[in-house]
Amino acid sequence: MSDLAERLVRDLPALDAQDRLVHLRRLVPGRIVFTTSFGIEDQALTDLIARSGLDITFVTLDTGRLFPQTYEVWARTEARYGIRIQALYPEAGAAEGLVRDQGIDGFYRSIAARKACCGVRKVEPLGRALAGADVWLTGLRADQSANRATTPVAEFDAGHGLVKVNPLVDWSREEAVRHTTAFDVPVNVLHDQGFLSIGCAPCTRAIRPGEPERAGRWWWEQEADAASAIECGLHVAADGRLARSVQGSAS
Repeated sequence: MSDLAERLVRDLPALDAQDRLVHLRRLVPGRIVFTTSFGIEDQALTDLIARSGLDITFVTLDTGRLFPQTYEVWARTEARYGIRIQALYPEAGAAEGLVRDQGIDGFYRSIAARKACCGVRKVEPLGRALAGADVWLTGLRADQSANRATTPVAEFDAGHGLVKVNPLVDWSREEAVRHTTAFDVPVNVLHDQGFLSIGCAPCTRAIRPGEPERAGRWWWEQEADAASAIECGLHVAADGRLARSVQGSAS
């Protein structure tokens, strides 16, 4: 790992979210890519980036199965901040082959089928989105799920060969809501209908009272107690040594 990556891993946990972004941009001479799915935390992070005037590339993965409300907040976000959010789409041949093999909603039949769909519609496009980038910026929060509880502020993502930075990892959902309210940030109207975590329309439902934030994602697998249902494959464990070093410095 480079000296720059080591410095980011060391420096960022001690700063607040906005200072993390400024420090990151100051230290990194190359391309920083922020992948947004337009959730409440992603919208808060978009606002921090845009109001700071930082040169960061905005990217989203358009799976072809998003809610209409997600496209609506996408358009409002571009208008609000005068930015363009680059879309990465599934490769046409791969998507056609997936539907030919599975049927249009074949992902309901098995975990393997769902992972295959996520692979075509999300994981492969993410690889293209991050090609040539030095830093991957995300809106991950540690309190989103048990799976994400130990997510560090910064880590080296060996799979993509870059530094992954999660500036809002120590924010609560309530903090993200307060920020978007205070700064009049566009948010997805589905949040007010119980959709706290929003992905593809066929794979997302509103949560029930008392359920955790991400319980509405791939719910049919979670109800079958399938541990692998929690993530789609975009956010996998990176280098364990670095993750532990960041957690230790932040504690």
